[in-house]
Amino acid sequence: MSEDAAEKIPDNPEVDYEIGQDNVQIFGLDIHNPVFVVSGGIIVLFTLYALIFSAHAEAMFGDLRPWITSTFDWVFMGAANIFVLFCLFLLVSPWGKVRLGGEDAVPDYGYPGWFAMLFAAGMGIGLMFFGVLEPMYHFQNPPLGVDPGDTAAAAAAGMAATIFHWGLHPWAIYAVVALALAFFTFNRGLPLTIRSAFYPLLGNRVWGWPGDVIDIFAVFATLFGLATSLGFGAQQAGAGLHYLFNAPEGVTTQVVLIIGITTLALISVMRGLDGGVKRLSELNMLLALALMIFVIAVGGALQVLTGFFDAAVNYVKQVVPLSNPIGREDLDFMHGWTTFYWAWWISWSPFVGMFIARVSRGRTVREFVTCVLLIPTLVSILWMTAFGGTAVRQYLSTGYEGVLKTVTDYTPELSLFAMLEALPLTAVTSFIGIVLVIVFFVTSSDSGSLVIDTITAGGKLDAPVAQRVFWCLFEGLVAIALLVGGGLASLQAAAITTGLPFAIILMILTIGVAMGLRNERREHLAGTTPTQVDPSIGK
Repeated sequence: MSEDAAEKIPDNPEVDYEIGQDNVQIFGLDIHNPVFVVSGGIIVLFTLYALIFSAHAEAMFGDLRPWITSTFDWVFMGAANIFVLFCLFLLVSPWGKVRLGGEDAVPDYGYPGWFAMLFAAGMGIGLMFFGVLEPMYHFQNPPLGVDPGDTAAAAAAGMAATIFHWGLHPWAIYAVVALALAFFTFNRGLPLTIRSAFYPLLGNRVWGWPGDVIDIFAVFATLFGLATSLGFGAQQAGAGLHYLFNAPEGVTTQVVLIIGITTLALISVMRGLDGGVKRLSELNMLLALALMIFVIAVGGALQVLTGFFDAAVNYVKQVVPLSNPIGREDLDFMHGWTTFYWAWWISWSPFVGMFIARVSRGRTVREFVTCVLLIPTLVSILWMTAFGGTAVRQYLSTGYEGVLKTVTDYTPELSLFAMLEALPLTAVTSFIGIVLVIVFFVTSSDSGSLVIDTITAGGKLDAPVAQRVFWCLFEGLVAIALLVGGGLASLQAAAITTGLPFAIILMILTIGVAMGLRNERREHLAGTTPTQVDPSIGK
């Protein structure tokens, strides 16, 4: 089949659009006009502003985050709750029988490779950074009015609060976006961009300026969400290098790390999805699994096992009150942690959602939602129980205050290494931790570049490599600019700012997904043949 044929949407009386028809070929590039030009231009200007006027940028971002999290907390909390309820509905709905790619579609990847890619893209750096820190922090400052003096209750509430931030809600956000992209691409033959999910609502207007605005916001959200994660990764990797090898600390080291890791990401980007991202993701999963098994084995396997079930039960008990934005007295927890997390996950959702969509052809909706929603939640519970639970037990059982000190001294990047210090083979496990952070860093950067390039190429998946290189470079530059212009506070503020409008976009997107699945199911029951999509589309 010719390249042109592969990019052509199959015959459909409702759709008259050819993938890439609005693209401009210039200087060897193949870019969507105006998505690439507008988003790329604004991001270049933003990077220059943050680097040249770093003091002004630091002051602006310092005020922006608390204002957004306190003023629009109800938007983020309400949106995340809607996504969870919608996913749970799909698990029991007849729509769950719809197969992504059509009735005869078969999965492109087996379960091991599929799980590795979706998990590494969705949570990697964050689990390394917060896996030890957050349970200890919430143990010291439990939510929902729990008395920190009651250590048993505080430990249970702290673990439930941690899992709340890494469980059903974030993965529901990813699942909704990924399902929308996979369904409209593989079942309806539309371009693999966020705008396609709005076709049931906007019709052919989605190819005009409304769709351009949606995709531009998706680029901004993805880039700044990724930059936040890269900032966390650089800070933790730098702290680990200082801890093990006495390397210099500070922003300079973090900038050097971002430059070095962005270079590795460029190599991976040029190797493509199967040659680069898939292999790195599988390597990381093996390393993460090995480190987790070691921590469980030496930190107390029985305690971790019982802690896993206790944490899961406490999470189920607390998920509703933790999800409620009304009448809360623990506003520091809700604004400082939950609202930020939901904004961060929402800003990541175009990146993670599109990436998961690309590797999920052939799954039924029910299988897809089950695997994307429930399995990562269970793995997150196990990870937090193994790492964070071990840190809390170290304090309660032996009085070891290494991790506690990272909370009180506000050196969160050292929490993982402080926990490992109290276990055997500290140097080896800490080095593995640094490697994990770096490889998670690389997989996030290269897969993010592939996703942004797809959006700004009008849904084309075979755009020139130079475009992926451009976005990979600017992910690193934006992270550097924000670190220089205020550190992690600036990175977090940027993610929240772009996450706010995108939260509204995603709530509307959910309606489009529901309409699409309903129509597909009706066509199947009526015995009509849905649009048959060329299997090369989306690969």
